[in-house]
Amino acid sequence: MIVLIQITGKDNQGSGMFATLTDFYDALHDLPPANEAWRTQAREHQAQLTKPLGALGRLEECAIFLAGWGDQPGPHIENPRIIVFAGNHGVTARGVSPFSPDVTAQMVANFAAGGAAVNALAKSCGAALDIVEIALERPTGDISRGAAMSEEELLEAVNAGALAVSAGGDLLALGEMGIGNTTIAAALAALAFGGSGTDWAGAGTGLDAEGVAHKARVLDEVISLHSESAHSAADMLRLAGGRETAAIAGAILAACHRRVPVVLDGYVAGASLAPLYHDNPSIINHCIAAHCSAEFAHRHMLNRFGLRPLLDLDMRLGEGTGAALAISILKASVCAHNEMATFAEARVANRKD
Repeated sequence: MIVLIQITGKDNQGSGMFATLTDFYDALHDLPPANEAWRTQAREHQAQLTKPLGALGRLEECAIFLAGWGDQPGPHIENPRIIVFAGNHGVTARGVSPFSPDVTAQMVANFAAGGAAVNALAKSCGAALDIVEIALERPTGDISRGAAMSEEELLEAVNAGALAVSAGGDLLALGEMGIGNTTIAAALAALAFGGSGTDWAGAGTGLDAEGVAHKARVLDEVISLHSESAHSAADMLRLAGGRETAAIAGAILAACHRRVPVVLDGYVAGASLAPLYHDNPSIINHCIAAHCSAEFAHRHMLNRFGLRPLLDLDMRLGEGTGAALAISILKASVCAHNEMATFAEARVANRKD
């Protein structure tokens, strides 16, 4: 089932997990840890399954990772959800994308009609799909000229993410749609990790070499304008983010407090996490990287996070498509963990230690 949620801004004022940005700050600095006792149980169970220990490689790691979250011992995925957040960006006026901003709304309509790649891949992995459209009629400010959002606009965007998470799901995959948002992603990465426009600018939706060079120059203007003021995660998201990237940040934070593991899609989803990671690296503990995007800076970002992606398929679409594929792998890891026989059950001799 596809659920389309349209948020104009007025719908979200005064509601949500964060009444103020101080609440957002406090939530980011008071994160629940994984349940290490449940992970120990999962490791011990893995050692009894009918295979050499470690023979299933990262499938075993995934099962143990998942065992640390949720509301019951043992890894489980019964209700996976993909949430795609959509927003528009004033910086597109600088010619940083070969596509018109109108395409954002057109693609949202395509999602709602079931015609996009993420629709097909969500169906293939058995995940519910929610599309959260955030004030497409109000693009954020041009981040090369000023702030993207006011504090009030940022608060409504992070609450849009948190509210989407409150709808449920025991595994959340986060994706996005928004023409120009690889420029936003590069800006957030630069403010969180340092570096120049050249370090973080890529082809996005198909820029040629000249277009990438222009994008890097615009990003250098963004960095020069905002770097001295971007001290906190909220600062970075407000000054250089997008409504959909702020919503992803809010969703990641809310999911952590609900003890729900998060599957990050590609470059934009990762960049939405970067400001939170800058303030508190522990936010990464309930996240798994679905894939490494063909957007060249994504690999650099994942290295900074210390995340090893599950897949590397040269994908660069966004929409949560890489995350949808990763759900299938994560579900397989849970099935192997929970459904394989132990040595005792199968009457197979275990190794001699």
